[in-house]
Amino acid sequence: MSSKNKKKKGAPSPEIATNRKAKRDYAIEATYEAGIELKGTEVKSIRDKKVNIADSFARVEKNQCYLYGIDIQPWQTAGEWFQHVPKRPRRLLLHKKEIRELAVASQTKGYTIVCTKMYWKENKVKVEIGLGKGKNQVDQRQDIKARVELMEAKREMARFNRGG
Repeated sequence: MSSKNKKKKGAPSPEIATNRKAKRDYAIEATYEAGIELKGTEVKSIRDKKVNIADSFARVEKNQCYLYGIDIQPWQTAGEWFQHVPKRPRRLLLHKKEIRELAVASQTKGYTIVCTKMYWKENKVKVEIGLGKGKNQVDQRQDIKARVELMEAKREMARFNRGG
């Protein structure tokens, strides 16, 4: 095994935060990877994983895409002058074509742009946003039922393979 493949002891994990509510409440049809415009104290707080994306969503305004509802806690050692606002809208860095696609799709009734994941990629913070259509309770129950049936089938296969 070469030294390149070994993970460093102090290296942070690439995943920062996930939005599990998004996959429960929305049927995600398309995902996009976007950069996010941040201030220095925000990046330091993200390194400490002091971020919450559970209620975050994106909106297209004036040919730009903004992420709302993302909560990045203030950096503890920064003074008042250098501190950031925890729940300010943050601009997403996307290609014009992707922004146009999102703008058209979000105008369609029932579709929302939700933040599904935040992670590190090449020492930059990236956000995965998904275009999702809202689920009702019946859809959510069907998803749970399908997941339970899949688990039961896996157990049955394991029992069969063991010979018992």
